[in-house]
Amino acid sequence: MPIESDHERRRVTLTADGPALIEGPVEVVTADGRTIRSDRFAVALCLCRRSKNYPFCDTSHRKHCRPS
Repeated sequence: MPIESDHERRRVTLTADGPALIEGPVEVVTADGRTIRSDRFAVALCLCRRSKNYPFCDTSHRKHCRPS
């Protein structure tokens, strides 16, 4: 279904070495089919899979160095 207005669009910002930041509210569907809703104005989705609150970021990526 096409997006009809800019008010329905969500901005996703990919950070260099951290999470993906998404303007909310959002609905996230996980790989196992769960649906998680957040009414926050912005959410950070974990890209490194180290978060104890996955799929949301808890800054666990800061404790590890990425390989060069």
